[in-house]
Amino acid sequence: MSTIKLNNDIVYDVLVIGGGPAGLNAALYTKRKGWNVGIIANNVGGQVMDTSTVENYLGIPEISGMGLVEKFVDHVKELNIPIGEFINVESINMADSNIKEVITNEGVFKSKSIIIATGSKPRKLGVAGEMEYAGKGVAYCAICDGPLFAGEDVIVAGGGNSAVEAAIDLAKIAKSVTLVHRSEFRADKILLDQLEDFDNMTIKLNTQIQEIVGEKMMTGIKVLDKNNNESYTIPASGIFVEIGYLPNSSQFKDLIQLNDKGEIIVDRFNSTNRKGIFAAGDITDSPYKQIIISAAQGATAALAANDYLNTL
Repeated sequence: MSTIKLNNDIVYDVLVIGGGPAGLNAALYTKRKGWNVGIIANNVGGQVMDTSTVENYLGIPEISGMGLVEKFVDHVKELNIPIGEFINVESINMADSNIKEVITNEGVFKSKSIIIATGSKPRKLGVAGEMEYAGKGVAYCAICDGPLFAGEDVIVAGGGNSAVEAAIDLAKIAKSVTLVHRSEFRADKILLDQLEDFDNMTIKLNTQIQEIVGEKMMTGIKVLDKNNNESYTIPASGIFVEIGYLPNSSQFKDLIQLNDKGEIIVDRFNSTNRKGIFAAGDITDSPYKQIIISAAQGATAALAANDYLNTL
């Protein structure tokens, strides 16, 4: 099924910025209400594309992240919703209160209302050597780059669900996996129990990463054991950083109210402090970041946008 392109010459009723679960579901709901809808996305699928297996989406016991996104996108395409992919949004112009201008690298798109669903990006460790060895051993997506390290010694940094899931995936193909976290685990017990299935898994808790070292390529990390205050080096060919995400909100900071984390502040209708602009998914100050929650927020934002458009 082909993708319909966005049109710079028309004024949409709703423009959705973002192509993850929140954005796709927002587009679906607003289109079904009869509005002229378009999607602007840097990449369709968002973080779900980097998820190896999804086991907690209601009605689908197990599916790959890519497989789930394909279902989402196919559903949206059935409604002939235009998608502008690989487009970067630079800012939003509110000169006309009823018409919003979305400034992008592909020109200006106009709409009566906007739903922001730009998600988030991987958080960096912020240690020496991280930038130097980015792409030379330092990676942020185990499902994307894991096969490059088959048969190698690798490290996973983090203690939440994403870190443990990455360690489990990597343990199936790597020579060894060392899971390093600065404090205690925050991951679900059902995932932690699976770590015990792998003989090539080593866990280092209360261990602070101080530096990523190497020559032309990364060769290991220097860490501090916080229990005894001793430093040592863990040899490895790669490190997968899985310590959370930062909201993709910088282009909106001068227009919309953000919290101290950079998340867009929304009310129970997923409305922002700007009339006619809504937000949904991981970009918002919602405390829980899950695929199904993002999709639900997309629906809420769409219904609120519908109510707003009915007042114009």
